[in-house]
Amino acid sequence: MRIDKYLWCVRQYKTRNLATVACKKGQVKINGATAKPSREIYVTDKIEWRKNQINYSLTVLDIPPSRVGAKLVDIYRVDTTPKSAFEAQELLKLAKDHYRKKGTGRPTKKDRRDIDDIYKENEQ
Repeated sequence: MRIDKYLWCVRQYKTRNLATVACKKGQVKINGATAKPSREIYVTDKIEWRKNQINYSLTVLDIPPSRVGAKLVDIYRVDTTPKSAFEAQELLKLAKDHYRKKGTGRPTKKDRRDIDDIYKENEQ
């Protein structure tokens, strides 16, 4: 089975086109080598890909006949993504939300003055 079709079948990507684009960008690797979308996969292959700033990895257990339900996905793959990758993503989200909540717009005049004061202190 093609790698793009496999990633779509085991629900790693919402559409097959997204999986194909990720392969073309070089974000998908099979056994450490960058894979084209048409690359065939086999049982025991190790697949790594980057999605949403997280490096995912899995091991192929079996080849599904077609797209499978979410409950049946674990029959065909073993997720070997380290937990530290998800923890780093959570820290990144918290760091972004710390200063300004999403959707509050541009900095106010007071915010701008505070930012300028911080830069002035660092220059001295």
